[in-house]
Amino acid sequence: MRHSSFCDFNGLEVAPAGRLPGARVLATSSSIVAQIGGRYAGALFDLSKERGVLDAVAGDLNTIAALIAESADLAAFLRSPLRKPAELVRGMKALLSAAGIGPFATHFTLLLAKNGRLFALPAAIGIYRELLAKERGEVTAHVVSAEPLSFEQDQQLKAELSRLVGKTVMIDAKVDQSLLGGLVVRVGSRQIDGSLKTKLDRLAVAMKGNA
Repeated sequence: MRHSSFCDFNGLEVAPAGRLPGARVLATSSSIVAQIGGRYAGALFDLSKERGVLDAVAGDLNTIAALIAESADLAAFLRSPLRKPAELVRGMKALLSAAGIGPFATHFTLLLAKNGRLFALPAAIGIYRELLAKERGEVTAHVVSAEPLSFEQDQQLKAELSRLVGKTVMIDAKVDQSLLGGLVVRVGSRQIDGSLKTKLDRLAVAMKGNA
């Protein structure tokens, strides 16, 4: 659904929701970040679906998410309230070009930077993944681990969760080094019951042995 007024950047249109007072200062508020990220992610998803590039854009967003996860400096750059939009645009343009990111994800990221909303990029990527999973009839599992999951661990966890919940599961992985070990998993609003948690704990032990 198109709106009558938009912020436009190379075909990506985002309906303005009004300037949130001090939004960059309030970047630590999860509700505000989710609200902003959701608007941008929804616009990108609609455009990507219209152009038939949902999977290509998802791949580029996954690459960007991996870059953020691997670099504390980049994560801090996204959240900095002191940098001007022009500086954010220049920095991200250079990074995305070096990483070989395609035009849709690039324009999307630069629009966030231009509008002073770059802090919402990780949230927007997560919401795009959820929209894509819903489009495919899949569910997204939000996984937090003490160390980054290897490709083999990601695939093993995906297969186990898919079997347990009865649907194809996509992994949205994050790292929290404060965890002592194991995994924290959320699939939609589903609470982890004792049986499932035991199975996941066994899987975490097996994964640790394969590290």
